[in-house]
Amino acid sequence: MKIVFMGTPSFALPSLEELLKHFEVVGVITQQDKPAGRGQKLTPPPVKEYALMKGLRCFQPESKGEIYAIVKELKPQCVVVVAYGRILPKEVLELPDFGCINLHASLLPKYRGASPIQRSLLAGDLLTGNSVMLMDEDMDTGPVLLRQVIKVQEEDNYQTLSEKLATEGAKLLIQALKGWFRGEIKPKPQEGPATYAPPVSKEELRICWKASAQSVINRIRAFYPNAYCFNVKGERLKILKARKVEGLEGEEGQILDNKRLVVACGEGAVEILELVNQKGKRVSGEEFLKGYREDFLL
Repeated sequence: MKIVFMGTPSFALPSLEELLKHFEVVGVITQQDKPAGRGQKLTPPPVKEYALMKGLRCFQPESKGEIYAIVKELKPQCVVVVAYGRILPKEVLELPDFGCINLHASLLPKYRGASPIQRSLLAGDLLTGNSVMLMDEDMDTGPVLLRQVIKVQEEDNYQTLSEKLATEGAKLLIQALKGWFRGEIKPKPQEGPATYAPPVSKEELRICWKASAQSVINRIRAFYPNAYCFNVKGERLKILKARKVEGLEGEEGQILDNKRLVVACGEGAVEILELVNQKGKRVSGEEFLKGYREDFLL
């Protein structure tokens, strides 16, 4: 079975690795190189780096017309999409005999869109999962071939949950593809209320201490490692890990302990266990307090 793979970030790599074990990947389509890091150096996406390392044909089309031309030339029997980042036009969806199959990191129709993992953590969900679906013209609305439920652990953050979903999703993808190609699996319409997972905005990354302690922790987990606040001097602090503290309250943002970095929230309090300080160094909450004598975080 000839496959064209479309994906961009590291989340897509386990799926590409598994596809190479089971099918003939005749081409890889990924997004353009983008500036990254402090120097804003032009950097290829992880899927491109891996594809070139494996000697695969790799394409970075800029337009929908280019995508169509590439897929038409490669003549795949199926296109597999994992976190590519763009909606495919109808013309592309209709090219392969077995259609375009997408692995999406949510239990569809919940969290259709760009940030399903972040939205699940932000909501404090105890369960999440993957869906393998047959793509249509709309965003994540196609009929589902297979789904899997995955438990969200209390210590999970965006990084750990992404890795878990990517690894397990790759196995589910292969199972779904083989069943689909053999005619053993039939696509089923999505059922239940649909929710939308929009792209994460910069404003969402800032912690609001007026929120409840649980909401603050959910935000830190969802946007790891980029959730942040300011100290009273206006210096940015990235908060990496926190836990709820019972029995302590105070004014929002107030530091409530001299030895532990316990911060009052609108409801309850959290202890910040790990952060990136104003100098860019990763430290524990206790280490941070040794050099910090102010009473509030903003």
